[in-house]
Order: sequence, then C-alpha cells, then structure tokens
Amino acid sequence: MSGHGAPTTEAIDASDLRVAVVAASWHTQVMDGLLDGAARALADFKVVDAPVVRVPGTFELPVVCGALAAQGYDAVVALGVVVRGGTPHFDYVCNAATDGLTRVALDHTTAIGFGVLTCDDDAQALDRAGLPGSSEDKGYEAASAALLTARTLKQVQRGLPAG
Repeated sequence: MSGHGAPTTEAIDASDLRVAVVAASWHTQVMDGLLDGAARALADFKVVDAPVVRVPGTFELPVVCGALAAQGYDAVVALGVVVRGGTPHFDYVCNAATDGLTRVALDHTTAIGFGVLTCDDDAQALDRAGLPGSSEDKGYEAASAALLTARTLKQVQRGLPAG
C-alpha cells in the first residue's frame, strides 16, 4: 500500500492563505473523488473561497498552476490522474506533470499539492481517489500537504524562531 508510513497530520487554521485547486477533467469518477477530498481538507483547515479551475488533462496542470502561483496564491493543489496504457504516452504525461509542477513550486516559491495519481489501471486510481471503499484519499492528502507547506513557507519567509 503506497500510503503505508504516511505521517499523521492535524488540521491547522489556514484561513489566511490564498489557495486554489486545479483539476484535470479526464476520469470523471476519480476526479470527483479527488476534488471531494481536497474540499474536505480545505474545510478542515478553515480555508474558504478557494477557486477550482478545470483543465483538459493532467498535462495542462503545470501551466495553470504556474499562472496562479504568479498571481500570489500561497498554495495551489494540482489534481489529476494518468492511467497506464499500451504506449509511452503515460511516461511522457507523468514526467511532464511532475517536472512542470516541481518547476512551478521552485520558480515561484509556492506550495504545490501534488495530487496526481499515476496508476497502472483504473482499479488503482479508484482505490486512491477517496471514494467510498477507497483505501486512500489522495485529494485530501495533496490539499493538506499544500496547506502545511504554505504555512511553513510563511514561517521561513518571516524568519524561523531561534531554537
């Protein structure tokens, strides 16, 4: 199970953070689960008014996340899913999304929640989507990781306390 060893995190008050969610449109059932999970995390962390922007697919996530980061968002949650097929397309899209989102985070010093599922089949994607019966909730995890990272970035930018 890929979630084995995950840290236990408690929701913090992130109501002062500007947060957006960018979600791909392929694999509707999986994406609905990821979006619901992200929305639950945002609610638990007291974030309101986080816009959700839809893009055609996972390949398009980095450019829109970059545009939002450039607008001053503290955290952007990227949600997508790529299911392996019989061609190298899977590798190209996964690499492009991962490299692109990493570049956005580093270039803009912005927390990016990486909620991109890269699965061998539909069953794996459904099991990670946070749906009833799923073993994992990657939408929730991606949003909470982005919020916790954004809070840490704010602390670093203000100067870490001596300790």
